Amino acid sequence: MNTTARSTAFFTDHYELTMVDAALRNGTAHRQSVFELFARRLSGARRYGVVAGVGRLLEAIEQFRFGDAELEFLRRKNIASAETLDWLANYRFSGDIWGYPEGEVFFPGSPLLTVESTFAEGVVLETLALSILNADSAVATAASRMTNAAHGKPLAEMGSRRTGEYSAVAAARAAYIAGFGATSNLEAGRTYGIPTMGTAAHSFTLLHDSEREAFEAQIAAFGVDTTLLVDTYDIEQGVRTAIDVAGTELGAVRIDSGDLPVVVARVRNLLDSLGATNTKITVTNDLDEHTVAALSHSPVDAFGVGTSVVVGSGTPTMGMVYKLVSRQGNDGEWVSVAKKSADKATVGGRKSVRRTFDAKGHANAELIFASSDPAEQHGSHANDDAAAATTGRDVLVPLMLNGEIESGHTGQEGIALARERHITSVAELPLVAMSLTRGDPAIPTEYR
Repeated sequence: MNTTARSTAFFTDHYELTMVDAALRNGTAHRQSVFELFARRLSGARRYGVVAGVGRLLEAIEQFRFGDAELEFLRRKNIASAETLDWLANYRFSGDIWGYPEGEVFFPGSPLLTVESTFAEGVVLETLALSILNADSAVATAASRMTNAAHGKPLAEMGSRRTGEYSAVAAARAAYIAGFGATSNLEAGRTYGIPTMGTAAHSFTLLHDSEREAFEAQIAAFGVDTTLLVDTYDIEQGVRTAIDVAGTELGAVRIDSGDLPVVVARVRNLLDSLGATNTKITVTNDLDEHTVAALSHSPVDAFGVGTSVVVGSGTPTMGMVYKLVSRQGNDGEWVSVAKKSADKATVGGRKSVRRTFDAKGHANAELIFASSDPAEQHGSHANDDAAAATTGRDVLVPLMLNGEIESGHTGQEGIALARERHITSVAELPLVAMSLTRGDPAIPTEYR
């Protein structure tokens, strides 16, 4: 079957297939193994991270197929042996994946994804998993900080032109999960059901012989509830012309330049003096979480964020890694494995996680329990004395069992649940988590 149009199998690195090739040759490819995806630290010294991309990853794993075109390329380039090509032709992930559900917050060491399968089945997913979760989580983390900084005022994602065309759609999805209310990207609206928005750019005003004619054309097309861009020429005159054309029931004006705190205050006063007390003010102009926070208590009614959110506000990746942490030996016994490299050491064993809370209901620790045997970490901690002695909630959930995606993680349903989960998990964090300064994680990660 030719799956070129939809296959995700080549969203990977060359060395993953050469590892499979060598493992098939020496008989270790089918050893049961446990891989773990985590971040050693929070990039950008953030106080918390937000998991995003889980639903996209599960769908991508479902489409991880080597069709005729992929196999022919590998054969022609002599990348894999005939035996490996036969194995790849029949590849279907059949293992289990546990992890942090989308929208959940995370911290250094959090086992965001646990892949249980044969070595060969799991190792080929490394690049795909990292590329999706690193990028989407970086966007969601930045978007979450902006959402908190806005103090309830709506934000729209408008960054499509500042990233790749496919990345733009994924970024819109991640930002929406983390609290943004809309996107300018139509493909994100079509694919994920995210509300879309947009009215006019400066070029529309410049197209006309005067600003008044541009406003009249927009009002004629969309009615007075539209948003008029008032800073193409002179902002004060633009506001006056907008109200003169649309009347005092104009929906909103948008400001995309200038010293925003000063300009916004003047525009609000001018609108009120003209009787347009219900006309709202939307601002854009290279906003990030710091400018959003600075404007959150001003007369701004809504924010449009572009570049900053789609590039993670200076942190375009979360620095996640994908490591083998446990495997079966020739005798069938499980063995914890870990790197000892300086500054890159890992903790072996299949993990489970319990988040604990103080008397006020605020999270105060991320407890991670490790065992070499995956069977000991599934489900609750009922048989784990150390874990049973703690209070809190288990964080890991099954995402895929026996190669089948669990319900509630994909499609528009998954996005809606992730959006709700983000609200809940952020609300559990201590107040220090809302700080926009660089610092330590909001809660410690403790290994038990």
